[in-house]
Amino acid sequence: MRAITSLLFFIWMYVWMAVMGIVFAPIAAFWPNHVFFAMRLYVRILLFGLRWICGIHVRFEGLEHAPAGGALVAMKHQSPLDTFAPLLFLHEPAFVYKAELGKLPVFGWYVRRARMFELDRGGYATALKAMVRAAREAVAQGRQFLIFPEGTRQELDAPPDYKSGVAALYKDLAIPCTPVALNTGLVWPARGLMKSPGTVTFRVLPPIPPGLSREDFMRELETRIETASQDLLPPHLRRKQPA
Repeated sequence: MRAITSLLFFIWMYVWMAVMGIVFAPIAAFWPNHVFFAMRLYVRILLFGLRWICGIHVRFEGLEHAPAGGALVAMKHQSPLDTFAPLLFLHEPAFVYKAELGKLPVFGWYVRRARMFELDRGGYATALKAMVRAAREAVAQGRQFLIFPEGTRQELDAPPDYKSGVAALYKDLAIPCTPVALNTGLVWPARGLMKSPGTVTFRVLPPIPPGLSREDFMRELETRIETASQDLLPPHLRRKQPA
């Protein structure tokens, strides 16, 4: 049954991507400032499909901490769902996306119209400089620059693997960083197509103030996100603490 519902959801997702892409193409073409309306509507349709087809419910906590203006947001990453849901609790988020995603039909055109930022894959130093420039531009526009500090999706039992890029952004922007914890890997794993029914949570945490040293910031960010993300898991799935 899980295989059938997972397949039905992917059909739902891509059919609605095509429908919404065509219906809202004039808005995206001539009024790009309103493209987030179309994207949020699509995400709501996706979440309805997850609930109706797969029995997956998504909830949001800590929305009083969600930034509205220019901000840096660092989020745990366990599932493809994590790239959609932030559109429902961030006002106008800016993502960094891989160049190959920008070549996809419909999706690629919309992310460009939404003024997302394509990642320069010319090496770590080049990519980091491009990301810092993109973050400065997004924040100057009053947008929330969203980064996954571990770089890629992680399995539920994977040890923390926080990269230093988020610290470079934190230091350069000199603004608070808002952490976001989640447990989406419970229902839509990092890899594979199978989905399981259940309820998952995105929890927006209080912002980390600017001015911390690189080491203190990385320690605080990892501690906050990992503690809250582990708290969202059932006890038997939480990582064992070292003795």
